[in-house]
Amino acid sequence: MTEIINSQPDMTVVGTAADPLVARDLIKVTHPDVLTLDVEMPRMDGLEFLEKLMRLRPMPVVMVSSLTERGSEIALRALELGAIDFVTKPRLGVRDGLLNYTELIAGKIRTAASARIIAARQPSAKPADAPQESLLRSPLLSTEKLIIIGASTGGTEAIREVLQPLPPDSPAVLIAQHMPGGFTKSFAQRLDSLSRIHVKEAEHGERVLPGYAYIAPGGFHLSLGRSGANYVAHLDQEPPVNRHRPSIDVLFDSAAKHAGKNAIGIILTGMGKDGAEGLLRMRKAGAHTLAQDEASCVVFGMPREAIAIGAADEVAPLGEMCRRVLTHLRTFGERTNRV
Repeated sequence: MTEIINSQPDMTVVGTAADPLVARDLIKVTHPDVLTLDVEMPRMDGLEFLEKLMRLRPMPVVMVSSLTERGSEIALRALELGAIDFVTKPRLGVRDGLLNYTELIAGKIRTAASARIIAARQPSAKPADAPQESLLRSPLLSTEKLIIIGASTGGTEAIREVLQPLPPDSPAVLIAQHMPGGFTKSFAQRLDSLSRIHVKEAEHGERVLPGYAYIAPGGFHLSLGRSGANYVAHLDQEPPVNRHRPSIDVLFDSAAKHAGKNAIGIILTGMGKDGAEGLLRMRKAGAHTLAQDEASCVVFGMPREAIAIGAADEVAPLGEMCRRVLTHLRTFGERTNRV
């Protein structure tokens, strides 16, 4: 790790620690811009140390996790506690793999260095029905309506905040979150336990139903398709788009083509520009589109790009995003009923 970081022209390792207690003292002396933290450490596990760190001295943290089911669960918990991102441990002895790993971790450290530290918020249990949400029940909702979400760095917690208040009969939600294979299943299970809608990894060819959210599996593009009168999920492993698979642009483009004005497009926190052009195409196809505002983003990259090209009908803070979506759905339903 030290060799990888020191090989970059714009970063230097200012200290290494074999356990969190040593790290605690080194942080006080070296004042690093970013901390990389292994989840498995002696004397105090990485999560316990991260929780203490984010409470006493918040700073950008990139977690280093093993590519296992337990590793994915720990990585997601770390993001919940305030870590900016995570990277998996590489397979040693494969030169190409190590070169790719070098680019990956250097990119994540650069992103973390410029990220906004958001105070960790403990997810509540599944919320009870709210009076305003009862106004959105079946008479006003159409099975044709869809909510399409794209996110990257900082997106796991942002997506939770959007999904958790949705009522059980919400329109179907399709999600592209930049995340490696092996982690999206745990991500979906965690969201499912916290939401009133059902959340799952998308499966190729399955029907897209109201009351469900479908997450693109890591390493696969997710797109929306049609089978007769029904929406269906399509998965493929075509080349990455904007260096990502899943790509948000791929999902947004398919929504523009097959859902048009029946879709609501949301672009959340993340580095780069994936999803910006796709959101614009959704808007041109008649969809209502929203971008997360700068103040609530961990990284104001993708939303900024979308706003700059006129892709967003609304710019909203994360805490307002679900309410804005529900308000639009109610307005759309009332307008449709009048027609």
